[in-house]
Amino acid sequence: MNNIQHRRDFLKTIAASAAGSLVAASVAGSLTAHAAAPTRRLKIGFTCITWGTFPRLTPDVTLEAALKDIANLGFWGFETFGETLIDWDSRQALQALIDRYGVPLKSGYCGTNLTDSTKCADSIAKVIEMGKAIKKYGGTFGVLAPNGVHRDSYDFKMYRDGIVSGLNDHAKALNDLGLGAGLHQHTGTCIETRDEVYAVMDAVDTKHVKFAPDVGQLQKGGADAAKVIKDYLPLVEHMHLKDFVGGKPWGGYCPLGMGKVDIPTILDMLEAGGNKLDVMIEQDPSADQPISPTQSAEISKVYLQKLGYTFRS
Repeated sequence: MNNIQHRRDFLKTIAASAAGSLVAASVAGSLTAHAAAPTRRLKIGFTCITWGTFPRLTPDVTLEAALKDIANLGFWGFETFGETLIDWDSRQALQALIDRYGVPLKSGYCGTNLTDSTKCADSIAKVIEMGKAIKKYGGTFGVLAPNGVHRDSYDFKMYRDGIVSGLNDHAKALNDLGLGAGLHQHTGTCIETRDEVYAVMDAVDTKHVKFAPDVGQLQKGGADAAKVIKDYLPLVEHMHLKDFVGGKPWGGYCPLGMGKVDIPTILDMLEAGGNKLDVMIEQDPSADQPISPTQSAEISKVYLQKLGYTFRS
């Protein structure tokens, strides 16, 4: 099936699932190889970005909406931007919100600057501030996100050494706070492609820098996400579990099981590998998304239940 036809079928399925009433049908037939689902040990959480929880964008509304849905659907934890944690902490409001919905904070997303050496010290200081907020509210991991670049004119080889040393320094700073830290590659940034990921992960100090991949971003960036995970499995200590189908809504992403990412194989590898890690479902929001964040999260939950995963409710 070509991508255009796949996309049309995907949107038809979503449209048919009005108000989430056909959530189960949206994943029917996609998990035949896992009909007898094995026992699973990993506990799956959710990132708050799906609800539009970005720094400085109505955080009071979107963070609470996210935690309410994440709690009601029974996910095991949440992640949000480090800046959002700092904002809520500054108003002494975050602990009450966490207590209200009973969903623990697992990790924080920390933006960095890895290509401008004049901004490295400020970037590390910012990450330390975010790391302190993550630690204060019970999180254990800082997700190190590379800075954006103009990909059409970007020369990775020119910046490679600085990127590697910058990641080492940012990760050590989080380790000093008692937090794990790992590279979270991302499209549109200084670490996007398969070759860039391999070049960086083969060069960093893996005593400090672990791998915290976004499998949807890997697929969108042209890599075989499952192959990358296989190659760096011992270093995977955090993951954004995301599916990618292409098209405009959600930046080309989609609920789990409806795209191109080999989610079952990736999860099987993580289970067999015995890695201690947090897995966070993520789906980027967009202005033209065909269903609500709640409905999307429910579809992904049903998909994971068919793979044998359990939830708090």
